[in-house]
Order: sequence, then structure tokens, then C-alpha cells
Amino acid sequence: MANGNNSNGYLGVTEPISLSGPTEKDIVRTQEVEKCLADAGLYESQEEALLREEVLGKLDQIVKAWIKKATRASGYGEQFVQEANAKIFTFGSYRLGVHGPGADIDTLCVGPRHATRNEYFFQAFYDVLADMPEVTEIHPVPDAHVPILKFKFSGVSIDLLYAKLTHVVIPEDLDLSHDSILYNVDEQTVRSLNGCRVTDQILRLVPNILTFRTTLRFMRFWAKRRGVYSNVIGFLGGINWALLVARICQLYPNASPSMLISRFFKVYSKWKWPNPVMLCHIEEGSLGLPVWDPRKNFRDRGHHMPIITPAYPCMNSSYNVSISTRHVMVQEFTRTSDICQAIDESKAGWDALFSPYPFFELYRNYLKIEITARNEDDLRNWKGWVESRLRTLVLKIERFTREMLLSHPNPRDFLDSSRPLHCFYFMGLWKKQISPAQEAEQYDIRAIVNDFKINIHSYHHWKEGMEIEVSHVRRKDIPTFVFPGGIRPSRPSRTVGKEARTVSRSKVSANAQEGNIMSIAQSMPYKSSEVKQIPSDPHGGYQSQERTGVVASTLPCEETGHMFNEYANLHTESVEQEHLGSYVGSTSVPENHVAHDLVKPPESMPHNSTNVYPSPTNGLDHLLDSSCKKTADTIVNKITNFSSAVLAVPDELDELNSHQVKVDQQDFTAVDQGLSLEGETGSNVGKTGTTSSPGSNHGKRKAEEELETLELAAPLIRPPASTSTTQRRPLRLRLSTVVKPKPAEGTS
Repeated sequence: MANGNNSNGYLGVTEPISLSGPTEKDIVRTQEVEKCLADAGLYESQEEALLREEVLGKLDQIVKAWIKKATRASGYGEQFVQEANAKIFTFGSYRLGVHGPGADIDTLCVGPRHATRNEYFFQAFYDVLADMPEVTEIHPVPDAHVPILKFKFSGVSIDLLYAKLTHVVIPEDLDLSHDSILYNVDEQTVRSLNGCRVTDQILRLVPNILTFRTTLRFMRFWAKRRGVYSNVIGFLGGINWALLVARICQLYPNASPSMLISRFFKVYSKWKWPNPVMLCHIEEGSLGLPVWDPRKNFRDRGHHMPIITPAYPCMNSSYNVSISTRHVMVQEFTRTSDICQAIDESKAGWDALFSPYPFFELYRNYLKIEITARNEDDLRNWKGWVESRLRTLVLKIERFTREMLLSHPNPRDFLDSSRPLHCFYFMGLWKKQISPAQEAEQYDIRAIVNDFKINIHSYHHWKEGMEIEVSHVRRKDIPTFVFPGGIRPSRPSRTVGKEARTVSRSKVSANAQEGNIMSIAQSMPYKSSEVKQIPSDPHGGYQSQERTGVVASTLPCEETGHMFNEYANLHTESVEQEHLGSYVGSTSVPENHVAHDLVKPPESMPHNSTNVYPSPTNGLDHLLDSSCKKTADTIVNKITNFSSAVLAVPDELDELNSHQVKVDQQDFTAVDQGLSLEGETGSNVGKTGTTSSPGSNHGKRKAEEELETLELAAPLIRPPASTSTTQRRPLRLRLSTVVKPKPAEGTS
């Protein structure tokens, strides 16, 4: 197990930034925070807490009775049947103690080796639950990345995982924290056990559990209000926020919740992503399980916002985050950091942090995803599948436009009362800041949308009536049912809006946040010949012009037909390999230009050049208390020492410094060769009028299903912006007017 305790007595991979405790003013503000949480109704009643305990007790008895039946059905003797046992564990928000009213309970059922997952858990145990009148809305997802059984027990939502251990009999005092529990188990069991092991390890690695819980409860509420709480969409989920808060607790072990909240946003608004957040050192362990290591694992280098779990095997818990969603979150960190500064100066209250995110006022262009089904059960299943795949549309748009067109998915779903059995999702679109010569570049995303719809229709449990439509809508055409009360809010004048802006989008340094995904290795103990840096995108800013001269047309809404791809895997975390040139009707990238861009290093990177990466903290002293400033130099320059067999990752405080890395363009030859495989040496890229059939790529896709989403992430080498002035044929769809979203108005 990874251990966060150091010989010097502190928790985490670095020394604390400050050991200062709260002042009287901080104590008063903490009381204000707790009152704010209570007024928001985030604490469950005593009756609901007792109901949850009762449900968990009944569920534990049910699995114990089920395992005895399963043991008898397996042909074991009666004595062995009586000894058979299964056990229920909790994890997630309930185990951390930060759950609210109506929240589901994340649970894990641990069973012996003869009780298999598919035969006994998803069939026999499912039948047991289906026969119980107090159990409703049962929804098994056996093909998910982490197989899960969802249901409601006496009105309490339960998410139940299953782990089949190598034990013949499961003891009542089973301890899941020992690494030996992972011996000789399958990958699904490792992932299922990871939730409990990570949750317990977090509680061991925070200096004050009560302070941690109050801070985390606040952060979860803030993230939901600001629309950045959803792991499946591409933002951060419960475990991600818990890890981020736990790291701040380690850096300020004696701070009160009000102090931790302010420091949370100060630190992460200046964090130099994709450097990782870690609670403890990464250990390889003795079982040979893969751990997060960008030196050895090529796909780990494509993670944009690594937040590493503290339990073996250490993994990146936030691999769903994309360039687009990371940018949105960093903007929110920056905005809230400024508000916290105003709170410290008694110029604002805590309520200012919780203003709803004005999603439908910030963008000029949106994608509307409309889904429908024939009944409530089908719509619930169809909705879960579509929601799990929305992030792939974000990734496809990023890659196809070479990160010039970014999208902001809204994690909320919307219902139209006048149209039953319909559900809607929306994505805001905006364009990155590019050179003036390319401001009018147009992106035909019809092929991307069609490919996304084909992927959606590969749902294994598709039924007649399950349909999806994707269309482009302007801000003025957003349907009114998305607004509170069905009333579209009036927009303030442009002058008033500008005066009300308190957080400038320009405060988020695009060069720092949109930097290349290889920068994670810049502080690793590599030889100069082992790794080279790719320079940051010189055009990393975002377009802020209010108007452009090109009009966007509407996406076609007609269906492309139902295609059932035999390689599809329900809720799997892998994404199929794409060939950009295979999109039908794709004319935004000239023939033979895509493959050229994928393998050619940026023209802006001079040969044997030295690139200086700007520090994400302009003035680290503002993060440090006065009592700790005298040791700031020591803290900032400290390098965490890893064992020779363990990944050496720079500690958090080192990430708040600027680095100078020499880059040699010729050292990317091997990487270029690897990227060129995606274009099939250009032969398939040039065929823009033909789409490969699913059957022809079945073998290749099957071999790649275990991969994560690297193939849809931005290429390691950012392709150069096209400077061609060749006249393009007019397109029916041109989404070239998408601009940078305006900052939220009326906030401070």
C-alpha cells in the first residue's frame, strides 16, 4: 500500500506550506460556512440516516442468504454451505461522511471465488432482488468499465459493485486495505475494490477528518452549482474532488474549513497542469499491477488533469477530463479565487460563490442533443448510455479541429413538459484565439456528428424507438424550457455587462493551461536524450471578438440509420480508433493535409530551441502564510525522492515554479512515427468520401478496446495552423462563428 507518512512526521509528498491555525476571524467565517451548508439543506435528517443504516443491514443479510444458495447450487456440501459468507462494504460520499439527502449509497459486495460475477451476481442475485417488493428500478450494467447493479431499496438509491476474491470463505473481519487482497483477481475486481481502498486511504491521509469533511461538502456543493461536477461528462466526480481537498488539507494541516476553501482555489487556479496531484508516493507494489507512470505508459502522457489515487495500484482518477473541460474548470477556479479574496476583505459573502452558472448566456453557438424512447424504462437506459458517450463527442471535435474548436458540455439533462419521453443535452461551442489569417476558418462537423450518432446506435440493448438527434442552435434560439420557470432572462446591455465582469477570461493563461501534454515529464529525472519538451501553443488564447463575419448554418437532424457495431462494449472506458480522413463529406481539411499535420512538429518550434514555461503562480508568496515565508525557498525547491523502481513525479510545490527545458525537434522522430500509424500512412486519410464499415475494422478495434481515450485526445505534437489561402467550396454547415464565451455577469 502506498504510504503518505514521512519520516519527518507530515502527511503527503511534501512538507506543509503552513502550520498556522485559524484566527478568531477564521473561526467566525467557518461558522458562516457551516450555516451556509445547513441552509442549503446539505445535511440529512436523523430519520433518513437511520433508514440508510436499516437498508444497509437488510442488504447485508440478503447477500449472506444469497451466497449460501449460490454455494449449494455450485455442488458444495452442507457444512461448507453453512460456512459460506459474503460481506457488504461502503465507499464514496457515504463512507467519507459527506453525503446529502437523497444521495445514493456506493456499496461493494465481496464474495468467494466460486460465486462468479456474471452467473451468480448479475443473474441469481438479480432474480433475488427482482422478487422483493421493496426493491425497484433495478438496472444491471454488466459490461461497464466497472460492472454495477443499480436499484432502489425502500426508496434509497444503491449502486452495488461485486468483487470475487480468491478466498474460499469470506471472513467477517476482512480488511480490504492489504494489497494481498488483490492477488490473482481479475481487472473488474481490482477496479471494484479500488473504490473502498481509495476511500479508506484518503481518510488515513488527511490530518483532520472533521475539517476535511466540512471542506469537501462545501466543494461538492460549489461544483454542482457551477456545473463542473460530473466525471462521466468530462469534469470531476466525487472521488476527484475528495482527492483535491485532501491534498489542500495536507498542505495546511491546522487550517479551518474557511481557510482551506480559500487556499483550495488559490492553489488550483495556479496549478501547472498536467502535473499530477498526489496524496502519497506512487509505489509499484509486488503484484505487478500497472500503475500510473507516464514514463512507461504512453497513454498516461495524454491525461490532461491527473489526480492520482493513493491506494495500490495508483491510477489517474480523472482520465475523462479533456482540454475543453479542463479549461472550463480552471476558469472557475480563477473566478472563485477572486471572490474568496473579496470575502477575506469582507467585501462579499459566501453566497457569492454559489451563483448558478449562466451556461445559456455565455456562448453564441450550441449543440443540442435530443434523445427519445417509447417508455420510461427505455428512456432511462438510453439516457444513461448517451450520457456516458457525450464526452467522446467533445474529444472528436477537439481532435478533428486540432483543438481550435472547443466545447463545454452541460452535465445537466433537460426535459420539455410538452414533449414526454424526450430528454435534451446541450454543449456550448467556442473558438480558440488563432492568427488573424485563420479567423474565418470554417469547421464542417457534420461528419463528426454522424460518426457520433453511429457510435451511439451501437448500444447493445438498443430497442425500437430509441432515437437521437444532434442539431446546432444559436443562443437566441435556445428553447425556453431550459430556463427556470420557462422564462428567458433578459440580457443586460453590452455596456453594463462589461462593467459587471469581475473575472477576466484572460486571467487564465492559455499558454500555461493549454500547454502540451508532455510537460509532465519536465521535472522527472530523465537524461536529456530520454525526453524532450514540446513548446506551448503560441496561439493558446481564446477568441474574444463579439462578432465575426461568417454565419453558422444548422446541423442536419435526420438520422443516419441504425448500425449495430459488433465491437461495441456497453459503458466501456475505451474509445474506438478514428481516422480523420474517413469522415464522409469532410472538407474542412484538405486532402493529404491531415496526415501531414499529425506527424509534423509545430513550425513555431525552432531547431535546438530553448522554451521557457511560465510559472502558473505569479507570486507564490500570496499562497504562503507569513509564518511560513522564511522557509518558502526550501519548500519550493524541494524535490520528492522516489525509489529507483518508482515513477519520479515532481511534487506540487515544484509545479508552482517556472522551468526551462531545452527542446530538440529531431528527438520526436519516434513519436512522429507512432502518430503516423493513425493515418495509415495517408492512404485512408485522402479518402474523404468513403467510410470504413464496422466489419472491416473489427479485428483492429477489438485489439484496441482495452485502450483509454488517447486516440481521441489531442496529438502529442500540436499540428501547425494552416496558412493556406486556397478557396474552399462553400459548405452547408459552417460553425465558424463560435467565439470565446463571455464571463459570467453579475458575479464578483
